[in-house]
Amino acid sequence: MRRRVDGVLLLDKPAGVSSNHALQEAKRLLGAAKAGHAGTLDPLARGLLPLLFGEATKFAQFALDSDKEYEAEVRLGVATATGDREGEVLERRPAEVGEAALQAALARFRGPLQQVPPMFSALKRGGTPLYRLARAGQSVERAARRVVVRSLELLAREGSLLRLRVRVSKGTYLRQLAADLGEALGTGAHLEALRRTAVGGFRLADAAGLEALRAMTPEQRERRLLGAEALLEGLPLVRLDAERARRFTHGEGLELSGLPEGRCRVVGERGTLLGVGERAAGGGLRPVRVLADEGASG
Repeated sequence: MRRRVDGVLLLDKPAGVSSNHALQEAKRLLGAAKAGHAGTLDPLARGLLPLLFGEATKFAQFALDSDKEYEAEVRLGVATATGDREGEVLERRPAEVGEAALQAALARFRGPLQQVPPMFSALKRGGTPLYRLARAGQSVERAARRVVVRSLELLAREGSLLRLRVRVSKGTYLRQLAADLGEALGTGAHLEALRRTAVGGFRLADAAGLEALRAMTPEQRERRLLGAEALLEGLPLVRLDAERARRFTHGEGLELSGLPEGRCRVVGERGTLLGVGERAAGGGLRPVRVLADEGASG
């Protein structure tokens, strides 16, 4: 029996399963009617996957737009078709790289970059995902996209294997970053393993795995849920009185002064989340996303 469940569940996704499979399992365990996730992880990858239920799905974009942090293992000396360990080996090269050359190469990949998305990605060309074209042996032109590598740190090095910590803007492909680093070093490289440790303000340390969720009682699973407002904590706060709150949740614009630039988190008199608004071009508050009713945020 499916029921209304609202909130955010921080899942530690295991390697070897798709993000959708993990989502459907958690949805079944909670008996939730509506669910989605805030950014996929490849089956190869493990780590933090925020799952959204009910009214929280309205705010998925705020998690999708957040920076992500990863621990990545990069294997030098072997380039693959997919940019990860599961792809066909295209080339093998010597992987001897000095410390100075490695640090210089890492420095080149910090900050704003123009990154060409890999063919093995879910981006679409004419309605067809690129990975399907790639599996059919096709390659198409892809425009470079601006991404930002906030930090890139070498944690350890064991022969040809590098362990890196990296924090990146949305839309950054870690497989492509590994391949590009290998080209910069002249060795070729691929992504051996990947673990996501943070999404915006969410941390892997606060997540639960599927096995742990299965072992919990229904009440314990419910207590793992965060309110939808957890997705919006980086936004400035606007508080409305009861009458304005009613009008806002019915989609009405409000005449208000002193609003912050851009989008804001809108709450009622008791601090209950009402939704997200933004300052309209002519002034005042315009609803962007609203909850179905007060208290829907958990």
